[in-house]
Amino acid sequence: MPLKFYNTLTREKEIFTPINPPNVGFYSCGPTVNNYAHIGNLRAYVFADILEKTLEYLGYKVKRVMNITDIGIMSSDADTGEDKMTAALLREGKELNLKNMRELAEFYTEKFKEDLTKLNIKIPANIYFASDYVKEDVELVQKLKEKGYAYKTSDGIYFDTAKMPDYGILRGGKTTRDESHTRVAENPEKKNPEDFALWKFNSKMGFESPFGQGFPGWHIECSAIGMKFLGEQFDIHTGGIDLIPTHHTNEIAQSECATGKKPFVKFWIHSEFVDIGSEKMSKSKNNFLQLKSVVEKGINPITYRFWLLMASYRTKVNFNWEALEGAETALKRLYNLYMALGPEVGNVHQEYQNKFKEYIKDDLDTPRALALLWDVFKDPNMSDPDKKATILDFDKVFGLGFENLKEEIIPAEVLKLAEEREQARKNKDFKKSDELRKEINSLGYDIKDTSEGPRLHKLG
Repeated sequence: MPLKFYNTLTREKEIFTPINPPNVGFYSCGPTVNNYAHIGNLRAYVFADILEKTLEYLGYKVKRVMNITDIGIMSSDADTGEDKMTAALLREGKELNLKNMRELAEFYTEKFKEDLTKLNIKIPANIYFASDYVKEDVELVQKLKEKGYAYKTSDGIYFDTAKMPDYGILRGGKTTRDESHTRVAENPEKKNPEDFALWKFNSKMGFESPFGQGFPGWHIECSAIGMKFLGEQFDIHTGGIDLIPTHHTNEIAQSECATGKKPFVKFWIHSEFVDIGSEKMSKSKNNFLQLKSVVEKGINPITYRFWLLMASYRTKVNFNWEALEGAETALKRLYNLYMALGPEVGNVHQEYQNKFKEYIKDDLDTPRALALLWDVFKDPNMSDPDKKATILDFDKVFGLGFENLKEEIIPAEVLKLAEEREQARKNKDFKKSDELRKEINSLGYDIKDTSEGPRLHKLG
């Protein structure tokens, strides 16, 4: 089965073929580091991690680039309102200057990376702060000006969307844009309501440029970093669905107009929201949960990753503690079953591996792939070492940490009962043996009789 992804650009599942196989150029929109990430934000990075691990599992060589948005992002899609990083400095009582802005960004970037590590997300080797690439932003804006796509107003340099006939193609075109995405608080100097800022002037703080002191627009940062490290055209761009109507739409417009090349990106792949109650989790609504909330409840953060994999990345999920606790019970069960398989690692079962590849090649169908994982555990015809090898093979994509599980310290009381039971079995006192097994079960453990002797494992 060929590898297929749902491409937002075409609204179809398409066969994935890289521009320069086996190499894959992959850009992930990174966080805005004005605060801690919430678990809704983190879904996009779990998804991107699964995507990257899948590509590598299938033999592709992936170069993944991620930006850190530490400058130039406004509170409104209309390029108005507060600058989010400036607002963060004020919130934390820090003087408004570029040095403090960078220090704040570095602090929240480290906290973001800590969250990624807890979720067993591979931190991309190519992570770049937007503030380090202002020169590239300026060059890109100048190119757009020279080609007649940009104009100046009293507050910045704007992209003229009327100059691009297929502007808005990613979200389905201008005429089908949902009313909720309509620009508000319009700048009367703009030629068209949807024109967006390439550079915003700021006389109090900012970077020098031929246009005047200020900050690059949020969208230009991703185009500049993407093109610098992946080229003028690359294979995959990911992010949450909230980035489709404005940010990614504008990335396409400015990039393709600057280079004259279409498409800027072959596959645009987006993950859905995590709701809490009936609302999207959001920092602005102050209804978000950090990953530390999961940890504080004594739940392994990998449980959150596992819970997300139980649904398609394109399915909206509703977070509640009961659901997460149910996922925790299931994951502990998997861990305990794995530990009961013993130390030997055999051979990957070819039929199961082929089926696993079939599922993940079908637009990362992790729910079916997880169901297959349970089937491996339950298969009576497969040896324990081969089960272990097959599970470890699947986990190259799942990232649930099976290879890092360690034998837990079994209480002395349980070990003593196990020894008594083994002696009863040798004496052929099976009634006593069964009674001792029940006593072991009552303490939260089970015992499995193998050719190598009895093996204890914790009940899940």
